[in-house]
Amino acid sequence: MQDEYRTVAHEGVHETEVNRSRFLCALAPAATEQEAQAFVARIRKEHPTATHNCWAYVIGADGGVQKASDDGEPGGTAGLPMLQMLTRREMRYVVAVVTRYYGGVKLGAGGLIRAYGGAVGEALDALGTLTKRRFRLVTVTVDHQRAGKLQNDLRTAGRQVRDMRYGEAVTLEIGLPDTDVEAFRGWLADATAGTATLEIGAEAYGDA
Repeated sequence: MQDEYRTVAHEGVHETEVNRSRFLCALAPAATEQEAQAFVARIRKEHPTATHNCWAYVIGADGGVQKASDDGEPGGTAGLPMLQMLTRREMRYVVAVVTRYYGGVKLGAGGLIRAYGGAVGEALDALGTLTKRRFRLVTVTVDHQRAGKLQNDLRTAGRQVRDMRYGEAVTLEIGLPDTDVEAFRGWLADATAGTATLEIGAEAYGDA
């Protein structure tokens, strides 16, 4: 698994103009290929009179799924440069749709490549990106008497409690780098006089 990846901070649209053609780049985070395709379909529906709605997406922390479409532009002049811009910026779990309204001036193959790739690059700069880091989910179970102090101790130690549930005991979910798990185990035993239990869970990604 990748230790980290970048994605877009939120959905948004950024517009550029090249030789009177309007290029509207819509970007969105997409957890799955289905989400990416649904976003493409939605943008198409929003711009039914556009000359082209070209798209590209990268799914998976390792970029395992990469697809693109020129949507009627000359082969390799739209979807591919859009995809290359996303991969060059190490973007993952992201979909881009560039909607073009033709302005009457032909751009040529080189001009199209620059326009479509540039539209994605400018949109990424304008909308902002996030870095997601890999971590290990661990679940701590502790009695009610110690829970409040443990939560304060965790905060002081710079550990973020992702979730807290109350039942017969209190369960706290924490994200840790893999390399910290054993040290945390020792710290927890000291902090709770050995009364807390620690369960190691799955890997996940979160905000860096």
